[in-house]
Amino acid sequence: MEFIGPALGLLFNLENFFWMNVGIFIGSVFAAIPGLSVILCIILFLPFTYQMTAIPGMMFLLGIYCAGGYGGSVSAILINTPGTPHAAATMLDGYPLSQKGRTKVALKIALYASTFGGIFSALLLLFMGPQVAKLAAMLGTAEYFMVCLFGLTIIAGVSGKSLMKGIIGACIGLLISCIGTDPMTSYDRMTFGIQRLYLGLDLAVCLIGLFALVEIMSKAERKPGRLVLDTEKIKDDGKITKDEWKRMIRPIVLSSFIGSMVGIVPGTGASEASWFSYNTAKNMSKHPEEFGHGSVEGIAAAESANNAVTGATLVPLLTLGIPGDGCVAIMLSALMINGLNPGLSLFTTDGPIMYAIMIGLIFVNIFMCLQGKFLTNLFAKVVSIPQEILTPIIVIFCFAGAFSVNKNYFDVGCILVFGAMAWLFRKIEIPAVPILLGMVLGRMTEINFRRALVISNGSPSIFFGSIFCWIFIVLIAVVLFTIIRGKLKEGKAEKAAKEA
Repeated sequence: MEFIGPALGLLFNLENFFWMNVGIFIGSVFAAIPGLSVILCIILFLPFTYQMTAIPGMMFLLGIYCAGGYGGSVSAILINTPGTPHAAATMLDGYPLSQKGRTKVALKIALYASTFGGIFSALLLLFMGPQVAKLAAMLGTAEYFMVCLFGLTIIAGVSGKSLMKGIIGACIGLLISCIGTDPMTSYDRMTFGIQRLYLGLDLAVCLIGLFALVEIMSKAERKPGRLVLDTEKIKDDGKITKDEWKRMIRPIVLSSFIGSMVGIVPGTGASEASWFSYNTAKNMSKHPEEFGHGSVEGIAAAESANNAVTGATLVPLLTLGIPGDGCVAIMLSALMINGLNPGLSLFTTDGPIMYAIMIGLIFVNIFMCLQGKFLTNLFAKVVSIPQEILTPIIVIFCFAGAFSVNKNYFDVGCILVFGAMAWLFRKIEIPAVPILLGMVLGRMTEINFRRALVISNGSPSIFFGSIFCWIFIVLIAVVLFTIIRGKLKEGKAEKAAKEA
């Protein structure tokens, strides 16, 4: 805690709070529009952080990340369409409550629950992160390889309906991560004589094509629809009653804890946390019959859980380099571009910067609450922006972002290639998130694997030589067994449904 004083000195300047609030505003707007995900928003604006130092860059991205958790509830409550996947649970009670003429109340509950969940997980990160980092300092190259291998098991959990297609996607990501010079011998690999490829492909450029550009191509295939939204109903002076406040306390606190615990486990995420918390709140409620018909407890549980994930996913990222979900996987490149490599060094040599980021996350949630309170009407109007206006703006951001990374046209060509690849993958139902995780974890996994074998003179026994290795082997086995068992159950349920 000796870094708290210097950290506050680094955090409290106008630049950090400016970019924090800009990120919150952009994240809220993007998440409020159905079809524009938080991960898409982070990818689009990631290249702009390359021109910033570590703290303002991370404040900007964390603002987008946290506000995205709340923003999705706006469209879920107003038009019965979740702006982001994890707002689907909010929709079950948010829209019915809005239909009863209490739209403002539903939006307030979502905002306050999101703020509490976000601050809860930010405090968890602040106190738990340094302790996990101390444990990480005890790991060698063999143990770090097992950590990376454990991180790759996330792929099984984000593979969608087909585990095999998820594995194929991950292998494509691992293959892409091999482009460039060999980390151990410096020989070039898969560069095809192109000098620009010697340093590998830039993650931000690849992701713009994989996630952002393909989204525009998919939207172009669909007939654009228009939505006329009456925002007058949001202007009612809706007040949360004293009885409703009392009923919300328990689900908010419990769901914040559940969301934080789920977020720490790599490969889970906000959607799982919100559904699990929603079901738990329903089972523990004295009024379960209200769920699905405008329950304040249901909205509070879902929203506090999906925002409690935000700080928790940063615990494995900052300490072990293992991203908790796709969004923080992208943030890893924003850290590394500033020379901040995950591990104990972040909390020793770069301690003030890390504590500034962790404390800053608390302020991100406070400013999110303030913006949500005063700008809700604006966020609501954004929901009805016509696609023919929105699409060209996003395309411009895609190309501008790709060019700004290294200021050359080769990267612009890369996003076109990756956009075409992603469009093809989408047609054959290969998910993009496993490709992202393969690209992020590939190089780290390879380096630690080969270093460990050099240390042991080629003997694989080094991967079974410590208690930490065995702990991760057991964790990998348990996670894989759980996920595969769940996939088999889903397959049987689908088969039974078809036969019925």
